[in-house]
Amino acid sequence: QVQLVESGGGVAQPGGSLKVSCEVSGFTLEHHAVGWFRQAPGKERERVSCISTDGKIYYTASVKGRFTIARDNAKKTVMMAMDSLKPEDTGVYYCAADLPPSLITSTMCVLSKPSWGQGTQVTVSA
Repeated sequence: QVQLVESGGGVAQPGGSLKVSCEVSGFTLEHHAVGWFRQAPGKERERVSCISTDGKIYYTASVKGRFTIARDNAKKTVMMAMDSLKPEDTGVYYCAADLPPSLITSTMCVLSKPSWGQGTQVTVSA
């Protein structure tokens, strides 16, 4: 059974840092692209960052230079470090693992059949 469990997140002040992690089970992580998405209250879910099976990485423009995604296939975990946080980074953060074909480049992230985790809350507030 495919399962994704997000952890980390929490509350940070503007300019602070947080880290979210996504631990997967029920499948071999190295065969799957993974993406982080977020949804703010009253807004649609948006794509934040994606990483392909061969390490190609996508960031949405608003987080470039502040967020860093990484994968550890042996630990079946995908992490995202978030620095210089802003109030607009607030939301529920979800990870999604995708079956091929996925299309991930530095400017694009398309997941064809993502499986989703339950999400973890990130709140950036003074």
